[in-house]
Amino acid sequence: MTAIPSFTGDANPYGGGDPYADYRTADFPFTQYANLADRRLGAGVIAANDEFFAQRENLLVPERAEFDPEHFGHKGKIMDGWETRRRRGASAEHPWPTAEDHDWALVRLGAPGVIRGIVVDTAHFRGNYPQAVSVEGASVPGSPSPEELLGDDVKWTTLVPRTPVGGHAANGFAVSAEQRFTHLRVNQHPDGGIARLRVYGEVVPDPEWLSVLGTFDVVALENGGQVEDASNLFYSPATNTIQPGRSRKMDDGWETRRRRDQGNDWISYRLVAQSQIRAVEIDTAYLKGNSAGWASVSVKDGESGEWTEILPRTRLQPDTNHRFVLPTPAVGTHARVDIFPDGGISRLRLHGSLTEQGTTALAARHQELGG
Repeated sequence: MTAIPSFTGDANPYGGGDPYADYRTADFPFTQYANLADRRLGAGVIAANDEFFAQRENLLVPERAEFDPEHFGHKGKIMDGWETRRRRGASAEHPWPTAEDHDWALVRLGAPGVIRGIVVDTAHFRGNYPQAVSVEGASVPGSPSPEELLGDDVKWTTLVPRTPVGGHAANGFAVSAEQRFTHLRVNQHPDGGIARLRVYGEVVPDPEWLSVLGTFDVVALENGGQVEDASNLFYSPATNTIQPGRSRKMDDGWETRRRRDQGNDWISYRLVAQSQIRAVEIDTAYLKGNSAGWASVSVKDGESGEWTEILPRTRLQPDTNHRFVLPTPAVGTHARVDIFPDGGISRLRLHGSLTEQGTTALAARHQELGG
C-alpha cells in the first residue's frame, strides 16, 4: 500500500499569492467512493494525544483548508488542520525523539464500511508536516469511548503502513482490506500537522438495525446506497443527492452544466440490497433558477435487469420537496433518476424495505466482512 503517486519532502515556503499554486495533488482511483469520514454522516475525531497548535476537529472539515499568512495567536501560527507540538528527546544527550515516538488521533467513521482509499492532506503544512504517517482500522460495535478503543482487547488492522509523506500535498493511499471498519487511528511520525483526512469506501450497514426500522430510505448513503454513475458532475457531486438531511445551500445538491442539445442528465444508483420501493421523494431545495424542469425514476433488478419506469416524467417546482406514493411497490437492486433537460436536484429518497432475498444477501455480506 503505497501512495499513488507519492509525495515527499518540504514544499517551498509560502511566497505570496495563491497558496494553492504549488500544491501537490493527483487524481486518485478511489475518490468515486463516498467519504466515510464525512461529518454529515456523523463522523468525528473523538480524541488525540496532542493538539497544541491546531484542533483535531479540523481534520474532517468538508471544505479545503484555508491559509492566512497573517493569522497568529498566543501559541503561534494558527493553522487550519490538526497540528501537534514539536517532540523532544529524553535528555540533553538524546534531544531527538525516538523512532517509536508519534502522535495519534482517533476517528469515528460516520458510516461503517469497507475502505478503498485514504487521503492524508498536508495542505499549507510546508515545513511542519509529519515525516511519515500510518493508519489503522478497527471494528467496534456500539459507541465506544476513547479509553475503550485504546484498550488491549481492541484489534487494530494496519491499513496504511508507516509511509513517508510530503508537505503541502494530497498524500493518497489505496487500501485493500476486505473488512468492515468503524474507527481509525491516524498516526503521524513523529509529530507535525495534517490539514484534512478523507476516507473513501463503501458503506456496509448493520442489517439488524435496518430490519428494526422496517421502512427506510433504501438508496441513502448512510443505509448502504451508492452512486454508480452520472451524466455530468460539473458543479457538484452526485453523491450529494443521497446524503443525510435536507440540503442547506445550493452546492449541497447536484447541479449540472447548462445543456445546449436535446439530451438530458441522469444519475444511476445501487440500492443497499434488493428492495421493495413504495414511495419516492425528489427535493429541489435551494435550486431556484436552476432546478430540473422534469424528472423520472426507474429501477432494475440485478445488473442485467431491464429498466422499468416507476415514476413517469413529472414536472418539478424550484426549491420544493416532491413526494410520490407508488400505486404498486417496485422491486429492484438499482435505481436511476433522469432530469430534463438539465439543472439539478438536491436529494432523492426511495422509501421501502428489503425483500427476503435482499435481507439474506446483506446479512451474508455483513458477516463476511466481520460485522
